[in-house]
Amino acid sequence: MPLVNKIYINFKNLFLKRFPELFLICDKRKSVIKFFFAGSSAAAVDLLFLFLFHGIFHWGLVLSSSLAFILSFVVSFTLQKFWTFRNYSQKKMPIQFVLYIGNAFIGLNLNGVLMHLFVNKFGAWYLLAQIVVNLLIGVYNFFVYKFIVFRKKTDENHYSQETIIRSTGDLA
Repeated sequence: MPLVNKIYINFKNLFLKRFPELFLICDKRKSVIKFFFAGSSAAAVDLLFLFLFHGIFHWGLVLSSSLAFILSFVVSFTLQKFWTFRNYSQKKMPIQFVLYIGNAFIGLNLNGVLMHLFVNKFGAWYLLAQIVVNLLIGVYNFFVYKFIVFRKKTDENHYSQETIIRSTGDLA
């Protein structure tokens, strides 16, 4: 079992013991919560490496931001695939990565179009517009990842449920 899942299971057990009512609410929405934390982790990696490359090593801004983006993209893909959506298929990984890149390109274009509409057509403040656009694209991405990029067949869902039951006892 991947290290991320072991950490998750330990956290889940601790959370269940300390906050049982809240645990039940969160457990029903765990893929959305995990999606948010995985995206936040990727954003943190992006900012951290941008600061490291540009702020400390004094590399050029374009090079630094590009390298930071690539690293955060890999972190995002890995966390979304293996942790958020529990898709362990190695065989499908190349096509999933291509779909993930394609979806990122669509998201980039959606960002530009929506920002143009909100700021230039509706007169919204650019930072507020970006927050709203990020939320909209985040919802869009969740459904694309869940139902297209990391979609599992019925037999894969059964296998992952069996794995969860064996690894967490009666918590699954």
